[in-house]
Amino acid sequence: AAARLAAEQEVENLSGLSPSPEKDIFVVRENRTTCLMAEFAAKFVVPYDVWASNYVDLITEQAEIPLPRGAEMRGKCGANESELEVSWLERAYTLRLLFLKEGHNTSRGPEALWRLARTQFAYDTGERTYFKDAVSPGKHTASSHRLSAFVTPAGKSYACQAQQTITLVSSDHQKSVELLLSEVRVQPFDISADFVFSEEHKCPVDQREQLEETLPLILGLILGLVIVITLCVYHLHHKLTASQVQIPRDRSQYKHMG
Repeated sequence: AAARLAAEQEVENLSGLSPSPEKDIFVVRENRTTCLMAEFAAKFVVPYDVWASNYVDLITEQAEIPLPRGAEMRGKCGANESELEVSWLERAYTLRLLFLKEGHNTSRGPEALWRLARTQFAYDTGERTYFKDAVSPGKHTASSHRLSAFVTPAGKSYACQAQQTITLVSSDHQKSVELLLSEVRVQPFDISADFVFSEEHKCPVDQREQLEETLPLILGLILGLVIVITLCVYHLHHKLTASQVQIPRDRSQYKHMG
């Protein structure tokens, strides 16, 4: 059964199709149907200890580790739980994303939502590409705590161009590792067309930025409409008053009337 499942499942790193050199594209397919798609640019900021110049004190440096194109990937899909795993540099670095779909009761009735429920990053400070002269090099795991991110109605994809930060707690003396994500488009459930995202659900930051961009235009249109209405009312008032008999203000002119 396991062999049959492996044969029926396909995982593809399509990052080469992205116009952005920093964005990766991952696809999981089962039974020749896309069941998980993810696009994003990712970078990790990892603190680690090095010796100070006196070789007595420790100081903290920060390694900035990008998720490169061509990374190896694994994935699995389920009705209510899906997972994406990406690793690179001979598995010195591994990112795992766990997605859950859940039902909730709302004022409009029961609704289904999905979310990013867990993020885990395994790294090796003995790997010298990003960790220079690390003290006590070794393997560590940084994990999220009670994560509820990318909350999206079922049947839709999550989209967010803005940068988002997810904080992970490391097994390396409880240091905080930051996962920086941007240009995100993810759908781990209910993909209706092969290799095609469903309708997007924008993150609050993108919604706010879109509102900030369109609000001046809306206010400008309203102001223009108010000016037009004011000019029309003035013109109509002037036309009506011009057709009426004008009573002289100088009383000496009354004798010429009648």
